[in-house]
Amino acid sequence: MNHKAVILGANYYIGLSVIRGLGRNNVHVVAIDYQEEGTYGFHSKYVSEKLIAPHYRKNTKEYIRFLIDYAKSQDHKPVLFPCADPYVEVVDAHLDELKKYYLINQEKQGLFTDLMDKNTLHDIAVEHGVKVPETIRIDEEDFLVKVQKLAGYPCIVKPSDSPAFVDVFRKKMFKVNNVSELEEAIKKAKAHHLEVFVQRIIPGFDDHMYTFDCYLNKDSKVTHYMTCNKNRQYPINFGASVYTKQLHVPELYTIGAPFLEAVGFKGFAEIEFKKDADNGQYYLIEINVRTTNLNTLLEKVGLNFPYIAYKELTGQPVENKFIEYSTHRTFVYAFEDVLAIKGYLKTKQLTGWSVFKSLFRKKAYAIWALDDTKPYFNYMGQLFSKVFKKLKRK
Repeated sequence: MNHKAVILGANYYIGLSVIRGLGRNNVHVVAIDYQEEGTYGFHSKYVSEKLIAPHYRKNTKEYIRFLIDYAKSQDHKPVLFPCADPYVEVVDAHLDELKKYYLINQEKQGLFTDLMDKNTLHDIAVEHGVKVPETIRIDEEDFLVKVQKLAGYPCIVKPSDSPAFVDVFRKKMFKVNNVSELEEAIKKAKAHHLEVFVQRIIPGFDDHMYTFDCYLNKDSKVTHYMTCNKNRQYPINFGASVYTKQLHVPELYTIGAPFLEAVGFKGFAEIEFKKDADNGQYYLIEINVRTTNLNTLLEKVGLNFPYIAYKELTGQPVENKFIEYSTHRTFVYAFEDVLAIKGYLKTKQLTGWSVFKSLFRKKAYAIWALDDTKPYFNYMGQLFSKVFKKLKRK
């Protein structure tokens, strides 16, 4: 394999899953992060090189220069894998520079950012006839009246820029139950110069959340896909997946594939949908334009998306593959799943028996891997250290 794979972000299990998915196929993996402390992906046996770069946000110019200088030193263009939203934003903003030196799925500057931005995504989805939750922007005339009429209470206050919002509030959105809570939520967001809008909450428990995970080739055609069904999230109800099973839902392909092809998307994408418990229709919630939490599950079931991208970008033949059956294999992020279960039981959204039964499905773990144990033990060491320090302070 002449082309190295450069992984941006190794301090979380998404980057680790990309490292493993490529390394297991004998790809030379270069893991890059801005610090070594806490970066458990560095400990994978599949990392061939680990590099410390300037901070992608605090020193963006130096970060881009670091990436370019590294690529210039190689005999063949490396393949670039940004493994978190902030890295995608930085790559998108400097796409014209970086694609001179790296092989990247993305070709149209701004498209990935537009699809990540909840405001522009709403408009793009509506333009292409894809259902999205009723949305009210805070600068609209008769804003409060429209919120009451179109969304009702409770409703959610969502950010346009999710990574920036999460950095500040450590949550993906605000749930509000009345006008005063709505006004307070908007006030908090404005204080941090964050753009927000209001959406209707699609009725249905967390198991009404689904994903359409796919790969689009250089011609923007879906060549690989599978679908999954979330069961538990953390934080509960409005969080990230911590327990999700692979389940074939053909309607998601019918909605998702034409939409992504129409907007000219290339590479891996995951569309998150919610099925309305009242009318049975699927509503687009968000799009992830980079590898996601479920990557270990997708690989176990039969689609190693990072390696598919690597092969196509380096000119190797890639056979199309659709997973059009259900395995019920389940992704688990055990640490946060425990916290989620506690929340579901406390609010009586799940019973102890239903949780117990769910524990016996065949798993795809977020961090644990029998062939690559060091990242897991490093992660557990960090976790126990944090717990010990917290107990010591008490």
